Order: sequence, then structure tokens, then C-alpha cells
Amino acid sequence: MSFKNMSKLLKVYEKNPDQRVIDQAVDVLRKGGLIIYPTDTVYGLGCDITKTRALEKIARLKQVKLEKANFSFICYDLSNLSEYVRQIDTPTYKILKRALPGPYTFILKGNNNLPKVFKKKSTVGIRVPDNNIIRTIAQQLGNPIISTSIYDEDDVIEYTTDPELIFEKWRDKVDLVLDGGYGDNIASTIIDLTEDEIVVVREGKGSIDIL
Repeated sequence: MSFKNMSKLLKVYEKNPDQRVIDQAVDVLRKGGLIIYPTDTVYGLGCDITKTRALEKIARLKQVKLEKANFSFICYDLSNLSEYVRQIDTPTYKILKRALPGPYTFILKGNNNLPKVFKKKSTVGIRVPDNNIIRTIAQQLGNPIISTSIYDEDDVIEYTTDPELIFEKWRDKVDLVLDGGYGDNIASTIIDLTEDEIVVVREGKGSIDIL
């Protein structure tokens, strides 16, 4: 289904998200559309992980090959993880429990339930943002949401913080932009938990004191 020329900018409040807005976002995702949404860090671009054409469109927009793209998965909570990652040991689970929801991306070993386009990847980045808007959408969708930052080094910094400017730039490329207020311009902290030695890949908004 095409949403061309139907892109919307909808205001939504994190503390009490309007159910009608949440429903519209979920409907767009289920129909294979793309949305831009607030997180606890920068604004993100995403789609339902089960919609291959939507995944391919995001890869084109990001100018990367889909099978090589390092997109993260936004989940509602830790209970979703077992569907897509290998069994998590107790020390790893304790770290996740301390940090999430929060401004972190954790790299974990993926399992055979990953979407076909990601079968060649052995790892997956997991996000559970401390933002009620996108977590509620993921919960009601019933699937994780592929997430990638819309920040571009060639753009002025406001594109990552002001949803109205984001809408002006992306209105012809996505189906819905959720205005959850000004976003942050510091990305998530990325932590690799796939090996015995924990590796901080990128120190961002999340403190590494949780390790």
C-alpha cells in the first residue's frame, strides 16, 4: 500500500500519548509504511521488522545494502528479546535489567527467528528506549520496530531535534512523523555483549556506570 503524498505530522505527548495517534502509527506500520518518532535520544526512522519492502526502502534512504545494515530493533521490554536473540546468561540479563528502558543499544547474538533479510547477520542491536510513545507503539504493534537515526552529518543539527524541520525534510519519504517535542542530539550508548569481554562501541547519552 502506498502512502505517497499523505504524510502527516502528528503531535503526541509522552506522558499521556493520545490513543488515536498511537493507533494511526500502528496502522501505518502494519501496512508497510515508514514512521519517524521520538526516542530518549535522537529521533528515529523505522518500520515493522516483518515488512521486507519497508526495510528495503529504509536501506535505500540510508544508502546502505539491507543485508549489511546495522539497524537496531526497538522492543517494548526485555520479554521481547527471547524471540530474536540467543539465550541470555544471568550476568548479561542483569546489565540489561539495570540499563533498560534507557538510552542504550545492546549488541546481542541473534537467533534463527530474525527476519529473512537479516539471516546472514550473527548479531542484532536491541533498544528499549525510555520513551513511552515508541514503546507503546511497539507493544501494540506486537513486533519490534527497526530503528535507525535520521541524523546526517551534512544536515544542520536542528534536523535531529525539531520535529517540524524533520517533517519538512522527510515528508516525501515517510508516511508519518510523530512530534513528541524537541529531541536530543546525543545518540545512544552502544555496548557489545556478544563476547565474554564487554565492549563499549560508542559512548553516548547512556552512562557506562551500569556495567
